[in-house]
Amino acid sequence: MCFMSMQVHAADGLLDRSYRPLAGKAPVDLQEAYGGKVLLVVNTASKCGFTPQFEALEELHARYGDRGFAVLGFPSGDFKEQEFDDEAEIREFCTLTYGVKFPMFEKVHVVGPEATALYRDLAAATGATPQWNFHKYLIGRDGRVLANWGSRTVPDDPEVVAAIERALQAHATGR
Repeated sequence: MCFMSMQVHAADGLLDRSYRPLAGKAPVDLQEAYGGKVLLVVNTASKCGFTPQFEALEELHARYGDRGFAVLGFPSGDFKEQEFDDEAEIREFCTLTYGVKFPMFEKVHVVGPEATALYRDLAAATGATPQWNFHKYLIGRDGRVLANWGSRTVPDDPEVVAAIERALQAHATGR
């Protein structure tokens, strides 16, 4: 099952960590930069059959960004090494091929013993680890993981869009 029920509790401090921007030098504190926003965290890959999802991810980021939403991309070569080794090459591919402007971070591991702390915590909060590239985790403004979807669920699927809109609305109405 790709979708987990709403209101799954995340480990304390889910965003209390820093990652370098893709091909960048200075780490970004996720809590400082994105705390209080609705986030869609996605493990990406440039050489995957699901790579065209970059377009819909960028559209979501642009459509809801002014309401406190952001897509955060984490390139990974964990699945059949479908990501470039060179981060500058990843950044160039995403920007030139798909017009990606949403934040992309350093190449990470998302599964296995080398999985980065963020992905270990996302898996612990949901019971779901990425089974392939483009697994999506929705995090509410309060830092809780609200839902997650597998690779086959496209970012602009009505279920994903509705969950994003509910998360954005929940803050607006004080829920």
